[in-house]
Amino acid sequence: MNFAPQVETAEISDSGLDGISGGLAADVFGGGHLQVASVDVCADVFAAASAEGVVAGVGVHAAAH
Repeated sequence: MNFAPQVETAEISDSGLDGISGGLAADVFGGGHLQVASVDVCADVFAAASAEGVVAGVGVHAAAH
């Protein structure tokens, strides 16, 4: 006997998909880079808000060469 896999599909509305995927979200991000003589400084900042809450972060990196 030959068994072929069975796949069942269903349609979902945009509003139904928003409910599954967490809905709408907004985010803000930015960054900067400063190089003075032999020192580099980089900084990044971001924030995101959705129905589940708010997430924010900052990253800073410095290197001397």
